Amino acid sequence: MNHATQTLPEMTPPAAMIRTLGLIAAICGTIIVAAYQGTYRAVQENKRIALERAVFKVVPGAQAIAEYWALPNGEIAKVGAGETAPADAIKFYAGYDTAGRLAGIAAEGAAKGYADTVRILFAWDPATRKIAGFSVVAARETPGIGDKVTKDRDFLANFPLEAEPAADGRALAHEIRTVKHGSKAHAWEIDAIAGATITSRAVGRAINDTAQKLLPRIAMHLDTLKEKP
Repeated sequence: MNHATQTLPEMTPPAAMIRTLGLIAAICGTIIVAAYQGTYRAVQENKRIALERAVFKVVPGAQAIAEYWALPNGEIAKVGAGETAPADAIKFYAGYDTAGRLAGIAAEGAAKGYADTVRILFAWDPATRKIAGFSVVAARETPGIGDKVTKDRDFLANFPLEAEPAADGRALAHEIRTVKHGSKAHAWEIDAIAGATITSRAVGRAINDTAQKLLPRIAMHLDTLKEKP
């Protein structure tokens, strides 16, 4: 019996395979870069709008916002369009009322919580030298436990919170810290939420870490900030 001879398919040369894979990778890379560049401005604009809304939330009397840098040398400078942060500078927001007068200062703070970093935006009232309140910008804490910091009435009653810059202008007169539930004894302490102590402490550290560096610098330049630029 005669059997037909089967011809094996010709193998693709390795060089050709490499060229094809390289071309596919280049096309995919171009698509990814184009998509990123095409959406970057929209993403940044959405972040700006979200942060602006958060500032208006923590500084209720504000109708307009100006952005500033608090510089390491103690000076402040208005943020220019598209400007990147100078080394060791802290960004903050000055909120102004309808008459163009300073209604409050807002700044971001961050600290490690139970599951991830808790990022907040807090407001400082220059008239009373107190932290008026805060808003959570981002957090991944346990639902029903960690998110109590934005809902628990007793926790929110900690505010306004004393935040007086020290006489030497280098830090706050008193460290803002979270204490065990029911043990608050001073106006600069935060009474923690029972069962959500870690997140409560994260809020305290987030405020204190930024406020210690920022508020004394702002206090030195209140006359500059009092009128809308």
